[in-house]
Amino acid sequence: MQASLAAAGPLVLALLAALAIDRLTARRGLAPPAFSAPEGAGAGARWLSAGRRALAFGVLAGVLWIGVFSPLGHIGDPPEIDPSQLSVAQLFLLHFLFALALGIWYLAGFGPFAGRLRSQLGLRMRGVGRELALGLGVGLVAWFVVLSALVAIGVVIWMVAGEEALAREPPALIPWVAALPVWARIAVSCSAGGVEELFFRGFLQPRVGIALSTGLFVLAHASYEQPLMLVGITLLSLVFAFLVRWRQSIWAAAAAHAAFDAIQLLVVIPRLMEFLGPGEGSPVAPIAALAWRGVAG
Repeated sequence: MQASLAAAGPLVLALLAALAIDRLTARRGLAPPAFSAPEGAGAGARWLSAGRRALAFGVLAGVLWIGVFSPLGHIGDPPEIDPSQLSVAQLFLLHFLFALALGIWYLAGFGPFAGRLRSQLGLRMRGVGRELALGLGVGLVAWFVVLSALVAIGVVIWMVAGEEALAREPPALIPWVAALPVWARIAVSCSAGGVEELFFRGFLQPRVGIALSTGLFVLAHASYEQPLMLVGITLLSLVFAFLVRWRQSIWAAAAAHAAFDAIQLLVVIPRLMEFLGPGEGSPVAPIAALAWRGVAG
């Protein structure tokens, strides 16, 4: 019974989330025109519109199931991923699925020549260079502020409840990621910054709001099972969310996201793993695990 719930629960949650996104999208006037037939259209046009909307709904539910809710079905289970069996290409699989889902949703709703992709996904092109430069600066500041906040929280927890209250080491995959070639770590950072911001902030945020899009972003990383790490992910998500609201595009947030991940993967994680041996308890260890957020989703 428990195994059945663990298997079915994420799928049900994904379907409910996709339904909520569909309804909120329509309520906010952001539903693509092809999802509803014009007034007075014939039965064939109505069926076609319903089919387009159902296709977009199904694809969105599928990617939410795989990329957001499936970790909930494995909380508490022993890790199943063996880093030695992974390839660099597999690190981009979830990002590919997010991008594919957005592409299918757009084509189903607008067709290949509609020309509304930029406005639908927060890709306003005016002043892109300025937005990217701003985002890099925000990424550096966010790295310092968020990591400082987590160090402070970790130290307080350590002093009050003892080191047993903190994760004694980051997820096992982090040493593997930190040992990847530089080009791979840069590619992963850029992919995370671009695709995750496109999906969670460019697509979801205007349709469901900051609270729900942030909640889905955090749930996508629930498999870490490290509360302190999820606090950091929440803080970062809110920084990116309000940056998108302020700038009315995702470019600055994408650059900030990529900059944060790059700092972690290229500098912080390798240095921390050099000084913190596996299994050494420290309030800094779970903070090192933050970089894995950009790698895993």
